[in-house]
Amino acid sequence: MQRRFYLLLLFFPFFPIFLHCQSVPTQDTTNKKEVIIQFSDLMEFIQEEDRSIRKLSGHVALRQDSVLMYCDTALLEGNKVIAFGNVVIQQGDSITVFSDSLEYIGDKRVADLFGEVVLQDGDKKLFTSYLNYDLSSKTGRYTQGGLVTQGTTQLTSQKGVYYVNSKELFFKDSVILINEKMTLRADTLAFDSESQIATFLGPTLIHQDSATIYCEAGFYDMATSLAEFEQNAQYQKDQQRATADLITYDGSIKEIKLTGNASFIDGDKVAKAEIIRYEEDTNLTYLEGNASFKDPQQAINGTTIQYDADKGSFKSEGRSVLIDSTQVLIADQFDFDSEQGLGIAKGAVEWQDTIENLRIQCEELAYDKSKNYIKASGARPLLSILVGKDTLFLASDTLISSETPDSLAKKILEAYTDVRIYKTNLQASCDSLSYSASDSLFKLYRDPIIWSDTSQFKADSIYMQLANNQIDKIILYQNGLIINTPDLQYFNQIKGTEITAFFNYGNLNRMEVNGNAESIYFARDEQDAYLGMNQTTCSEMLILFGSNEVDEIKFFSQPNATMTPMIKLQGSPPTLDGFSWDFDRRPQSIIELREIKKNTKARRY
Repeated sequence: MQRRFYLLLLFFPFFPIFLHCQSVPTQDTTNKKEVIIQFSDLMEFIQEEDRSIRKLSGHVALRQDSVLMYCDTALLEGNKVIAFGNVVIQQGDSITVFSDSLEYIGDKRVADLFGEVVLQDGDKKLFTSYLNYDLSSKTGRYTQGGLVTQGTTQLTSQKGVYYVNSKELFFKDSVILINEKMTLRADTLAFDSESQIATFLGPTLIHQDSATIYCEAGFYDMATSLAEFEQNAQYQKDQQRATADLITYDGSIKEIKLTGNASFIDGDKVAKAEIIRYEEDTNLTYLEGNASFKDPQQAINGTTIQYDADKGSFKSEGRSVLIDSTQVLIADQFDFDSEQGLGIAKGAVEWQDTIENLRIQCEELAYDKSKNYIKASGARPLLSILVGKDTLFLASDTLISSETPDSLAKKILEAYTDVRIYKTNLQASCDSLSYSASDSLFKLYRDPIIWSDTSQFKADSIYMQLANNQIDKIILYQNGLIINTPDLQYFNQIKGTEITAFFNYGNLNRMEVNGNAESIYFARDEQDAYLGMNQTTCSEMLILFGSNEVDEIKFFSQPNATMTPMIKLQGSPPTLDGFSWDFDRRPQSIIELREIKKNTKARRY
């Protein structure tokens, strides 16, 4: 059997219930955990067997310790409160919770709020349709979707926990954070509303301006725009994409730093390094440690690389390798402007053309990519060319490589000042030289000399022709003089206006002399004993060689010859005009090519 008692408050001052409901004792002697009725327009008692319920209606005000509760209607059973209509919980000076209804367990100080729930903490507001709020720990939990706002920042999630004391929030499932700086989507997120730091605890996607960042761990400081992204971290902006073990973003200076297995892609350009730094304002990228950069035209590896995306230029420091089509450039430092097509390489420079089999070593190399032009200088640049199974080495103060302007675009090499050449069976020296890859022709100028085995070639200018990667012929123009000696005691000499020496498999085979031909030849018997000196003048002559020694001489056009027995030769044998055996100028090794020598006089015999 159920009994109901109705007490209508008629505002009679002598009515005791009225006094209890509207007045607050001057001294609270009740248990501080007890829920106290401070005010109500109407109170109804409901007795159900062993249950006693008070129903409060109209401007209901309740209190437990320092917590105040307001509503339109409340059911109070012991310390349990069920409230309806305009429910408000006031805790301290800053915490206010609004809802449509509430179920409050006073002994546990835990409230379940329903409807349009709003928890307000200073400038922060939490909106949800259901909130479990622990008043002791000041912790609010929602599981049916919620929205947190603070200033211009809005954060929504399916589940969330708000720790009021520490100002920390924890969000789970379909997390979205929006403010004027970015939009963030995540699976799990922790947010410190005091420091404005968001900590990523799962897959997270951030949109900022035109940039997108993905990670699975890290943090974002919205106050300072400083962030760290870890675990499968990725950055993308237009055609730019970056990945690393750790991505750091500093919004105050608009710099992105990639650390560990760093990779940065900008369209068809790919950069990799241990650390990559990218400046959004300047569009500069810095690669540090095992750095590499590659685009469709070239690839570069080095210790550090700086890349300017606007100009398409780059700089490198530390031992670096640049690969451009068939050309390879190695140096301690690069500075290249793609827009101008100009570059400088410094420090132990090595340049290779894999098609032409050319290699240059120097201290500094300037190049113009658009013209395929390079200029090598410093430390006497050394050029090496593969000739058959052997290699020809050339050194000078300056080396220039360029291409012919025609459609064939063949390589041209120029060397000047103190040019020296070394090959196993050939050496040379001159002041300047040019080489054309189209016909494999060397042209030596200003006091040129070529040595081959026991023969020396001199003239005003000398051309050396290669064929099938072998020396084919040597042409001497104006005042040509060839000296051959088997023992450095007697010297066979041939002189003429133009002399052509022909080689067979690298060995001197025959020699043609045209115009004002002169010769001095020391004849020997079968035991190589000297018989006498043959001195001849004529218009033309042909000299045949065997084992790089004079085997036979043929004279043409009324030769004038004299034979002088050895016994009649007194003192030094006669020589042709211009004779000098320049042994001191003959390079003896590859190392000697790059030595800086003082001027020395030729050794004469």
